[in-house]
Amino acid sequence: MSDQEEMKPTTLMGFHVEALFSHDQNMRLRTINEPWPGVAPAPRFFLGRTIEGTALCRFRYDVSAMLIEQLEELCADEPFVRDFQAKPKHFETYMNLLQGERFTMGPCFLIPSEAAPKMQVVSITRENIGGYLLDGFEWITSEIEYAQPCIALVLENRVISICRSVRITSKAHEAGLETLTAFRGRGYAAAVVAGWAISVRKLGSIPLYSTLWDNLASQNVARKLALSFYGVNFTVI
Repeated sequence: MSDQEEMKPTTLMGFHVEALFSHDQNMRLRTINEPWPGVAPAPRFFLGRTIEGTALCRFRYDVSAMLIEQLEELCADEPFVRDFQAKPKHFETYMNLLQGERFTMGPCFLIPSEAAPKMQVVSITRENIGGYLLDGFEWITSEIEYAQPCIALVLENRVISICRSVRITSKAHEAGLETLTAFRGRGYAAAVVAGWAISVRKLGSIPLYSTLWDNLASQNVARKLALSFYGVNFTVI
């Protein structure tokens, strides 16, 4: 059975928001769900529009009940999403009601089980990271224990591109992708994303990939791997 048959877009969007943010017992947003130590506050509002016409919304714990009621009515009126560049139907009203200063938006994808790396990739762990050159990736040493799986493409013993788990739940992992600027456009990113997805599936979890609406390089990786588009996320900070 394929991923599309197993999971509807609404289910995937639920996995997505639960991976992105920690929730309290009332399903109110608390913090950004980063696997390494330290916490940052979640956005005040999350809206996940899907290709099947459903809209999933979540609110930070300090948003008033009256405001939530207004926002939920607007969310229920959001149409099917097809173009991930299109802002929500009620964008201006969301921003005004929340007195938002900034927003984020971008497409969300499921990495299908058919995705496979076309180049050799390796797993980077706390135990073996010392054996690789990390020029440009020095920061990964502080995250490696937490951001697992971490899959890399290595050239002449130098790490060139990595994909690691940057949001983790028991159901799903979200990909975090980095490629050194001088080595972009060569298919390395697609290879590590595919390798990472295989590792995540071996853990019994779902590999998810999301990006920002203006990140063309990341969107190109999604096209190369024929990722399954299931919706668009939108947050108000």
